Order: sequence, then structure tokens, then C-alpha cells
Amino acid sequence: MDSKVRAKKSLGQHFLTDQSIAKAIVDALGAPAKNDEKEAVLEVGPGMGVLTQYLLQREDIDLKLVEIDGESVDYLLVHFPALQGRLLQADFLRLPLEKFFPDTFRIIGNFPYNISSQIFFKVLDYRDRIPEVVCMIQKEVAERLAEKPGSKTYGILSVLLQAWYDIEYLFTVGSGAFAPPPKVQSAVIRLRRNARTDLGCDESLFKAIVKTSFGQRRKTLRNSLKPLLKAKAEREGWDDAQSAAFAADPVFDLRPERLGVEDFAELTRLLK
Repeated sequence: MDSKVRAKKSLGQHFLTDQSIAKAIVDALGAPAKNDEKEAVLEVGPGMGVLTQYLLQREDIDLKLVEIDGESVDYLLVHFPALQGRLLQADFLRLPLEKFFPDTFRIIGNFPYNISSQIFFKVLDYRDRIPEVVCMIQKEVAERLAEKPGSKTYGILSVLLQAWYDIEYLFTVGSGAFAPPPKVQSAVIRLRRNARTDLGCDESLFKAIVKTSFGQRRKTLRNSLKPLLKAKAEREGWDDAQSAAFAADPVFDLRPERLGVEDFAELTRLLK
């Protein structure tokens, strides 16, 4: 594809040029749950349409696209006339998705690396509408999201996403597959909504505990969660001895990377 769109550093743009990788990303997107129905798919940040060209060939999906860059929008509409009425010029992070997708929809895209975490937080907000996400992101972020407890790279988004999605690390993509080449390697991951409907605990407190714990990840939970332990003691009306007995629970000896989703849910119930 001839390069007509200038890659903008401010938008984190690195255009994928390797066609075989583009096709593999599109092929990783699952088929609709019902074979006789088209399923809504949203491509985030299509750029010059390297994924779009293969998505348009799939007859099992109803494709919509969101692109913030006006230059890319103009390019896409010229090169892919079929996108007329499907392409929205907007900031995905500000988009009220329920307005455009009354039912479930899947997401695919080469996510701008500078906002990939924000995209995943938005996916979590719409988790009951989004059964699948296939995306290319920075390799170290992909590894972090798919990582299991116990690793140094396991973190906030690992826990919050794994609570609701099964995450597969599909393949690594070298910097030579892009123009301009990024300074980092990339990877393609797939998120599929798991069967969990409820965490069995206060979800806002769960998030607060995960974020607070990893905010000081080198400390034990007893130290990083000290304000929450104190608040619990005040609510319960405990004296110093009772507070100390509660804080002596072995879970508070651990660092946050040792805890899986269920462990954090149990911790949340403990601190409620």
C-alpha cells in the first residue's frame, strides 16, 4: 500500500506494512456466535486500512471503524469506498459506544501504544457488550496482560482484565513490519470474555485494592494497604490488639504479584 498518510508521533502512529501479519490478525478474530448472523465489529484506528482491506472481505461481520486522524479518514474513504457510512472520525476514548452498538460487538485494531492501557480500561467498562478483542500492542504490555501471578511484570491491568477475560498471547511482531519502525517490538493478543458474571465482592473496592497494592508493589500488602486496614478497624470499632490480630493474617505478608483474581476478591471481602 503506497504511503499517503504521514505518521504522526502525537497519535502514536506506526503503520503496519506486512500484509501476512495483517491477514493473521484479522484471521484471529473469531466467527460469530450464530452462523446465520453478521456480528458487529469495530476497528479502532484503521490508519491506512491494512487490516480494513481483509476485514471487508469477511462476510460474517458488520464492520464499523473509528479513526481520530482526519488525514487517515480522507485516505480511507478514497481507497475504500465501501467504508462510506461505516467510518466515524472520533476519539475512541470519548465515544459513547452504546449509541453505535446496541448489542454485542467485537473490537480489533493496531492500538496506538501511547493509549493502549486507556483502551483496555474502556473495554472493561463495556465488558458485557464486548465478547472479544484482537489487537496489536507493545510486546512488553502484551506479556504483562497475559502473565500469570508471581511474575514481576504482572500488574494492575493483568488482574483487572483477567477478572473478566481469558487472554492469549498469539505472536510477536518485529519492528521491521511497520513504517516508521517503532523502537519496541510488538505483539498480538486475543481477549475472550470468560464466564464470570460477578466478582463476589464490592467491585469498586476490588479495583481500589488492586491499584493501591500495585502502586507500591515492592511493599507487602500490610504496608501498602495500611490506610484500608485502618479504615476497617475504625468501622469495626476495634482496639489496637484487635487491629493487630486482624493485620496478622498471613495474606498481608505477601506482595501483590503473588495474588490472582480470586485472591484479590477474597482480600476485598476481608477488608469490606
